[in-house]
Amino acid sequence: MSQLENKVFDSKVTRRDLIKVFGASAVAATGLFGASKNAFAKSAPHVVVLGGGVGGSTFAKYLRFADPDVKITIIEQFPEYITCLRSNDVIVGYHTLDELTFNLDTIKSKYNVNVVIDKVIGADFDKRTVQTAKGHTLSYDKLVVSPGIDFKFEDYEGHSKELAETKIFHGYKAGPQTLALRQQLLSVPKGGTAIIAPPQNPFRCPPGPYERASFFAEYFQKHNPTAKVIVLDPKDRFTKDGPFKKAWERLYGYKTDNSLIEWVSGSEGGRVLSVDGDNLSVETMAGTFKADMINIIPNQRAGKLAQKLGLTDASGWCPIKRESMESQIQPGVYVLGDSSIADAMPKSGYSANSQAKVCARAVADTLRGNELGKAIYSNVCYSLAGENYGVSIAAIYEVRDGLIQPKGKSAGVSPITDKPAQPILEAVYQKNWQREFVKDVFS
Repeated sequence: MSQLENKVFDSKVTRRDLIKVFGASAVAATGLFGASKNAFAKSAPHVVVLGGGVGGSTFAKYLRFADPDVKITIIEQFPEYITCLRSNDVIVGYHTLDELTFNLDTIKSKYNVNVVIDKVIGADFDKRTVQTAKGHTLSYDKLVVSPGIDFKFEDYEGHSKELAETKIFHGYKAGPQTLALRQQLLSVPKGGTAIIAPPQNPFRCPPGPYERASFFAEYFQKHNPTAKVIVLDPKDRFTKDGPFKKAWERLYGYKTDNSLIEWVSGSEGGRVLSVDGDNLSVETMAGTFKADMINIIPNQRAGKLAQKLGLTDASGWCPIKRESMESQIQPGVYVLGDSSIADAMPKSGYSANSQAKVCARAVADTLRGNELGKAIYSNVCYSLAGENYGVSIAAIYEVRDGLIQPKGKSAGVSPITDKPAQPILEAVYQKNWQREFVKDVFS
C-alpha cells in the first residue's frame, strides 16, 4: 500500500489530512456518500393527508412509526381541532371547549410531519397532485383523506344550512354551535320543552343524541325540574338503548307521568318531516311538536371534500377496500373515519383511530412492495347517561365475507345489573379513556 493510501486509511485521518490528500472536491464527495448515503437513491415517497382530525393525525403518527423515512404532509384547514368527544359535556357545563381543543404542533415536531394550514380545493388523481386555496400544488405518492361528515338539511322541509347556523343548531361539529346550544339550554323557561331529533342511520357517534338527551334531563332535574326533553327519533332502536333506557328510568323517571325524558320512536311517528324556525315547531308523522329549544341533528353523508373529489358512491359515503381503507373508486387514495363505508363499524372517533392504524401499516407495506397483513379493527365507546353514570359498547372487527364484521363474541354493551357501583365505574372509565385517547391521537 502506498504512502498515500496509508494516509487515507489511517484511522486517525483528519478533515485537514483529507483536504491535503484529495483537495476540497474530494471532501465534498466524502460528505455526499457518508452523511447522505442515499443521496443518489430515489427520493423518499410522499404521503399527503387531507384532514388533521382524529383519523388524519393518528394516521400520520403511526405511519411515522411504520416508516421513519417516508415524507408526510398534513393539509388541514384550521389551526386548531375541537374533538366531538365530550362536547355534550360542554353544553351542560361539565367541560369547556378549551379542554377539547388540540393542534398539530406535537405531530409536526415529534414525528417530523409537515403541516400546511390551508384549504384543499381539488386534486388531479392522474397527476397525483393536490391543489389548495392559497395556490399551492403538492405532489403525492399516496393520498389519505379524512374529511368527516356533511349534513343533509334538504331532508327536512323548511330546514337549511342558514337555519342551522342561526336558530336550529345541530351541535354535531364541536365549536361555536356547541356554545350556542348551551345558551339555548340555559334559556329554556320554567316548565319549557327541549326537542332533540336524532338522524337516520348511519351517522357520526350513534350514542351522541341519547347522551345529549340524558344531559339535558340531568340539567333540568337540577335547575328546571318542570321542564322536559322530547326525543323525536326516526328509528325504533338505537345504540346502547337498553342501558340508556334503564338509566333514564333510574335517574329521570322514564315512562312515568313525571318523566324528564319522552322518547318517540319511528314506529310511533317520531320521524321529523319539516321544521318551522319562526314558530319553533316541528312536524312529524305523529303530529306537530312545539318547543322552546329545538336541536335537529340532520341526516348525514361523507364530508364535502370527499364529495368534491368524487370519492362517494350513490349512498353518499365512500366505498373502501376493507383490508386497507383504500378507495374502491380511486387507486392510491385512502379514506378514513366517518366518511368511509366500514360496514358494522360505527362512525366514531375510536373507529377512525383504529382505521388509521390499519391504513398506516397498509400504506407502509404497499410502498415497500410487501404483502398486506390481516386487518383487525376495534371500537370502544363510553357514553354518559348522567355526570356519574356511564354506559359503554366495545367490539373487535375482522374482514369476513368481504365485510368488516364483529369478531366472534367480542361485541357487547354494558350489562344491566343491580350493582350501584357499575355505572359509576363506567363513568370513571369514560373520563380516563377520553384523556388517554386524545394523547394517542395528538401527542
